Amino acid sequence: MTDVAVLGIASEIFPLIKTGGLADVAGALPAALAKIGVGVTTLVPGYPSVLAGLDGAEPVHHFPDLFGGPARVLSGRAAGLDLLVIDAPHLYARVGNPPGNPYVGPDGRDWPDNARRFAALGAVGAALGVGEVGGIAPDIVHAHDWQAGLALAYLHQHGRRHGTMMPGTVFTAHNLAFQGNYSPSLLAELGLPGSAFAIDGVEFYGYLSFLKAGLVYADRITTVSPTYAAEIRTPDGGMGFDGLLRARAAVLSGILNGIDETVWDPATDAQIEARYSATRLGRRSANKSALQAKLGLTVAPEALLLGVISRITWQKGLDLLLAELPRLLGLGAQLALLGSGERALEDGFAAAAAAHPGRVACAIGYDEALAHQIQAGADAVVMPSRFEPCGLTQLCALRYGALPVVARVGGLADTVIDANEAALAAGTGSGVQFAPVTQEMLAAAIQRTMGLWDEPATWRRLQRNAMRTDVSWRRPAARYTALYRALLAERAH
Repeated sequence: MTDVAVLGIASEIFPLIKTGGLADVAGALPAALAKIGVGVTTLVPGYPSVLAGLDGAEPVHHFPDLFGGPARVLSGRAAGLDLLVIDAPHLYARVGNPPGNPYVGPDGRDWPDNARRFAALGAVGAALGVGEVGGIAPDIVHAHDWQAGLALAYLHQHGRRHGTMMPGTVFTAHNLAFQGNYSPSLLAELGLPGSAFAIDGVEFYGYLSFLKAGLVYADRITTVSPTYAAEIRTPDGGMGFDGLLRARAAVLSGILNGIDETVWDPATDAQIEARYSATRLGRRSANKSALQAKLGLTVAPEALLLGVISRITWQKGLDLLLAELPRLLGLGAQLALLGSGERALEDGFAAAAAAHPGRVACAIGYDEALAHQIQAGADAVVMPSRFEPCGLTQLCALRYGALPVVARVGGLADTVIDANEAALAAGTGSGVQFAPVTQEMLAAAIQRTMGLWDEPATWRRLQRNAMRTDVSWRRPAARYTALYRALLAERAH
């Protein structure tokens, strides 16, 4: 039985459109919430892949002019998700480069009208939130990341104009590095009054900030791990928003992400060579051999195979890993990397693969099947991130028994138990952490990982610990539900 109705607003949702963890969260959280009495319908833009995957689409509203052209709101389902989709060809019927990324054009740069495209997402979300579309009247509007931030500004303005009771609002900041900052000259075009361009509104260092709109106007702010919630209240981690977030600390909380355990399950995964579990770990070795063969690495069971599945960027600390490669290879390890990002780093890893055939493999781009195969075949997964709001790769690695080697930041600190001497004695380690995030400390972490690898019985215990870690949405969904219900109770008084 559903007793809380939530309208989610997101710019991407797995499996229809994905560039990162936001899509995974938007796609997996609704099912977990449904099990405990929270019904979620998610509003998403009508990109070609979304419209193609929509079943039973029915129009529920028509906008004669939505930021430059007519639009419809369609109601339908896809992959078990209840969706509302903005069918606005002038905004969303386009393919960029790379094709699966909805934010960039053929030249690889952001679409020049992204401000209008995602203001439209916010405007439709606000109209739905106040019951102006299709008779929909959610208890809670839950907006995700900067692309949905203006929904909360529009709701705020509607409440001021009409004095009506608004739904409760929640804003989740998945990564403060992505802010949606635009020229204030767009203010009127986007339907915001001049009074909104103020320090207690959407103004951010001279820009109109979609992210700030969410942070300022939401009743509750969440981010995706407790440690990141603390980090973003500091000058080092707040990306310019630390003062605002300290001021709003009473309504800010960190709720860890989970992963969809039906998608990420080594016991049933059809995309890997051999299925296995914590009690059948011996079967895992076939995945390592298959991965090595597929990527052109030397098939060597004794070599520690390190995996990377990541955006190849400074944030992810992969410049440190690239610099550390000679020493890593000198220890006899192998590296399998999958990802894309900054051209200089891509070129650096590609050159390393060319210089060290059989030792380093580099797949530029994204391949969902290969991501599963690296999780199942790598012995460890390396994440030397300088900051990491939550991270999903390490959660999948835990699930697949690929020990995470991670920087002690954000969600990495909250999800991986360092296999230090105390943890080994207590039998609780599940990976390796290091801090500060420097090449020297990454080197020390890899050397420590090699030491653990040289003790097969210890390594096997750590793998079993990792695979028994609860990385599901059960606990996060319970925390979101408690937050929603507390907000509604507060507003009822």
